[in-house]
Parts: sequence; structure tokens; C-alpha cells
Amino acid sequence: MATFPDITPELKAAMPDLRGRLLANESLAPLTWFRVGGCAQVLFTPADEDDLAYFLKNLPGELAVTVVGVGSNLIVRDGGVLGVVIRLSPRGFGEATAEDDIISAGTAVLDKRVAEVAAAASLSDLEFFFGIPGTVGGALRMNAGANGAETKDVLIDAVGIDRAGNKHILTNADMKFVYRASGIDPGIIFTSARFRGTAAAPESIRARMNEVQTHRETAQPIRDKTGGSTFKNPPGNSAWKLIDAAGCRGLRVGGAQVSEMHCNFLINTGNATGHDIETLGETVRARVKETSGIELQWEIKRIGIPG
Repeated sequence: MATFPDITPELKAAMPDLRGRLLANESLAPLTWFRVGGCAQVLFTPADEDDLAYFLKNLPGELAVTVVGVGSNLIVRDGGVLGVVIRLSPRGFGEATAEDDIISAGTAVLDKRVAEVAAAASLSDLEFFFGIPGTVGGALRMNAGANGAETKDVLIDAVGIDRAGNKHILTNADMKFVYRASGIDPGIIFTSARFRGTAAAPESIRARMNEVQTHRETAQPIRDKTGGSTFKNPPGNSAWKLIDAAGCRGLRVGGAQVSEMHCNFLINTGNATGHDIETLGETVRARVKETSGIELQWEIKRIGIPG
């Protein structure tokens, strides 16, 4: 595996009060659901929001910053990621609580956990989070949605730290949500969010969450090494239907395969590289364009240098 120059000694020297963990040339593959990809030049896990702000304030401006969550919607390329990769851990950003009709959650909290906390407080409208295999941070950045609902439908506000270390409180309107994206400056790193639910009978909430889970288990290859939905649904269409019609169900490139169960999912059959998975995705895009005239857009985030 290719490595980068170790810049952690200089960073530590410039930030004597840093409490989080800095690691040089740390493999990112174990942090992604695909289990592929190269290393981060620097992997930083901040202790909490203040530690993150301190780090960003003192970080040299020329260093690139990339944020990752649980890696459920991510391809890390084989050449690794130059600069700093920041990963918010449950220890500093993993609390979720309910008060009245509001759920407050750190951005390392799993979306599924948000649904569970809401259900325990007899709050509805957040059941869709139960079927999204990511974190609150990713949900904010991508306006994550499932089963007919999206993050924008329930978000009150979010807190984020900018590249200069300044804290911002962002309303739902500030987020500029669109389908599977937000319009917020990519340099802002979300640290927490608040969501509003609606009081409802616990049994109806649990029934809805069971429906969501059953749909995932019967329609999606959740037991495989996958990255979730690969492509956004084009307006008025379904990505999986276009992929199927293009003859791509089961298509392989190296160790990567289009899922037989749900063709908008790519899977690592065991020995895929980041290049295999991305190449397979681009092959699918080309075939869909050729057969339907529609250009599929990636939903999965791809980071790093091609290997």
C-alpha cells in the first residue's frame, strides 16, 4: 500500500492542546462497508466539538480535509487520501436524547439509533431513519431518505464547525436541501442536529419500523459488503430498473459485482479493489446511458487518489 509523508509530528507540535487522536498513513479500508481503499495521510479522531474546532483553527490552510462517518456510502480509492481525514467517533459525538417532541443527536449517532430513541419516546415521523445504514452527519450532508421520507422533513437545525474553527447553527432552510444533497459549504463539519417528531402510539411506530426493516432484509443485499444505493433515482424513474433493463444485473468487474438481489447495489464479493468497484459503477452508467439515454448520477461518495 502506498504511503504519504508523515506530517503528524508537525501537526502535534502546532497543536499542543489537542486531545484527539492523530494517526499517520492509517488504512481506511476497515472503516468502510466495502472494505476497500488505501490509507489516509492523517486520520484525526477529535475528542469532542471543542477539540474539533481547535484542530481546524490551527490546521494549515493548504491541507485538504475529508470527513467520513461509518463508511456505509463510501468508496475509498486505492491510492489513499491526501491531507487529513476526520472521523467523528461515538465517544465524542454519539449521544442521542429525546425531550418533548425533539430528538437531539450527535453526528456520529447511527440513523437507526435516532429512530430507536424517537420510538422509545413515542415520537413518529423518524421511522424512515431505521432503514438508513449511516450516521446523522451523512444524513445531513446527503439529505438521506428512505421509504418516502427525507432528512429535510424532520430536521429543526444542525450545528457545524467551519474550516476556521467557528461554530454555526444552521436552520432547515439554511441547509438548502435537495434530493440526496444539501447546499451547505462542504468545509463545514456537522457535529449535532435536532429533529422533530410527532406524538403517536408506540405500537404503530414499532409496526412502521418493522416494515422498514423487513423491506431492507427482503429487497436489499444487507448481508454483503456493499455501499448502499449506488446511484440517485433520476426524476420519474428508478435507478435499479434502468440498470436491470441495461442488462447489468450480476455484472462483474474483478471482485466487484452488481447485486443480483437489487441492481442499484454494488457488492464486494471478497477480493474487490476500490478500482474494481468504481469501474463497475462507471460501466453500469455507460450501459444505462447507451440503452436509455439517461445519465445516472453517483449517490455513493468517492474519495481519494486512483490506485
